[in-house]
Amino acid sequence: MAAASPLRELEGEVLCSICLDYLRDPVAVDCGHVFCHHCIIRLCECTRQPLHCSLCKAIFKKENIRHVWQMASLVENIWRMKVDEERAPREDRPLEQNAEKLCGLHLEKLHYYCKDDQQILCVMCRESREHRHHAAVLLEKAAQPFRGKILNHLKSLKGDRDRIEKFQSTGEDELEALLTKFQNHRQDIVSVFEQGHQFLREREQCLLELLEGIEQELAEGRNSYVTKGSEEVLRLGTLISELEKKSQQPAIELLYPRKKFWIEKPISAAVKKRAEEFADKLLSLEKGIRGFNGKLRRDLEYKTSEIILNSQTANGYLSVSPNGKSMIFTGLWTNKYQQGQRFDPEPGVLGSKGFTWGKVYWEVKVDRIWWGAEEEEAAMKYWGGARGVFGTSDLGGLMGTTDGYRNENEELEEWPQENGIWPKFCLVGVARESVVRRGFLNFSPEEGFWTLQLCSAGVCIGTSPEPFQILSYCPRQIGVALDYDGGKVTFTNARTQEFIYEFSSSFSGRIFPFLWLNCMRSRLTLRP
Repeated sequence: MAAASPLRELEGEVLCSICLDYLRDPVAVDCGHVFCHHCIIRLCECTRQPLHCSLCKAIFKKENIRHVWQMASLVENIWRMKVDEERAPREDRPLEQNAEKLCGLHLEKLHYYCKDDQQILCVMCRESREHRHHAAVLLEKAAQPFRGKILNHLKSLKGDRDRIEKFQSTGEDELEALLTKFQNHRQDIVSVFEQGHQFLREREQCLLELLEGIEQELAEGRNSYVTKGSEEVLRLGTLISELEKKSQQPAIELLYPRKKFWIEKPISAAVKKRAEEFADKLLSLEKGIRGFNGKLRRDLEYKTSEIILNSQTANGYLSVSPNGKSMIFTGLWTNKYQQGQRFDPEPGVLGSKGFTWGKVYWEVKVDRIWWGAEEEEAAMKYWGGARGVFGTSDLGGLMGTTDGYRNENEELEEWPQENGIWPKFCLVGVARESVVRRGFLNFSPEEGFWTLQLCSAGVCIGTSPEPFQILSYCPRQIGVALDYDGGKVTFTNARTQEFIYEFSSSFSGRIFPFLWLNCMRSRLTLRP
C-alpha cells in the first residue's frame, strides 16, 4: 500500500487490525495495542486461555481490557476530515486521487468486485468483516462478461448504424434521382405546353389573318358596292329626267334603244366560298379542341383499366370470348354455370374486377347493330314497362346458327319462340355488386344500375320511371369514366371525345362494369 498523504498515514493508525475498519469504541490490552471493543470481546469468547494479541502475540487478560477515550476522539476527528475531503471539489483533491479512482473509505486503489453486494472494493475493504466471507473477484475478471456484452451490443449498434447509413445513402440517392426526374418532368411539361401554346398561337394567328383578309375583302366590296350603287342612283336619276323629257318628244325619238342600268351582287361568289371554307375550318377547330381536351383530361385524371368479363355472371344466352374481352348474344341457352350470381333471365354480365376507390376509364365498342324501325318502337315500349318474354318471330331462321364462343360439350337449349317482337338494344355502364340478378330488372340508379341504352334510334338514359333520349344517333364506341370517390359516371363518344351524359350518385360497396345485350347480330368488345 502507498501512503501518499498525511491523512492516509493517520488513517492507518486508527484501523482495527481485526476487522480492518475504523476503531469503534476503542479499547487497549496489556501490550498497549488498540482494538474495537466488539472485536476483542468476540476474540475472547472464541479463543481459549491464554489470550494473545493479534499483532504482537503477547498474552493479556480479559479483565485488564480498558477503554481509550482519547483514541475514540482521534478516530472521530480523522473520520470527519475524510468526509470533508470527499466533499471537497475534485480540483482541490490531491493529484494522485484525481489520477485514478480510489476507495472512498480507505483511499486505496480499487482491485476487487464483491458479487454479493455488487460493490467495488479495495484490499482493506476486501479483508473487512463486511466482505471477508463474500465472493469477490478481480475487477478485470468481473468486467469481462460486461465488456463482452458491451462489445456485442456495440457490434450490433455499429451494424445497425452501417445499415441505417447505407439505407439513408440509398434513400437519398433515390430521392435525388426522383427529384431530378420530377425536375425533368417539370421542364418537359413546360416544354410540351409551350409547344402546344406556340402551335395554337400560330394556328390562331393564321385563322385571324385569314378572317381579317375576308373581312377586308368584304369591307372593300361593301365600299365599292355602296359607291357603285350611289353612282348608279345618280345615273338613273339623270336617265329618269331625260326619259321624262323624251316622253314629250315625237314617236321616232321614243324608238331608240334605252340604256341598261347597273345590277351587281353585294358579295362575290369567291368571297362566299372562302367564308364557307372558314366556317368549316372553325368547326374542325372546335371539334379538335373538344377532342383534345377530352383525351387530355381522361389521360391525366383517369387510369385506363383493362376490363375482363366474368363469364360466371353471364346469362345463359350470352357467350363470352375466351379472353373475356367481348361477348355476343347466341340465342342458345348453355347450362355451364348454375350459380346464383348469374343474371337470369336478363342477358347481362358483370366485369371480373370491381372498384371501391379511384378514377378508372375503359371503352366499349359496339359492332354490327342492325335494328329495324319496328324494333326501335318495341324498345321504347319495353322501357315504358310493357316487357314481354324472351322470344321473337323474326329470329326463327337464326336459331340454329351462331358464331358465338362455346365448347362442344356444353348443353344447349334453343331460344324460346313466342309471339311479339323483342326490342333490340344494348346497355353499357356500371352496376353495384349487390344488384338483384333474378327476374326482370329495372335498370335505373335507384336499383344500382348506371347505364346508357344504345339502339338504332339513338342513346337513352336508364332512369325511373321511364328513360329519356339524349342523342338521335348511336356512337360506335363508348367511353366509360368512373369516379368512385366523386360519385360520378361519365359517358363520352370515345372516337370524338364528345360528352354524352354524366350520372351523379353516392357509391357504396364494389362497383363493377356492366354490359347487357339481346341482339344476335351484335358484339360488345371491351377496350383496352
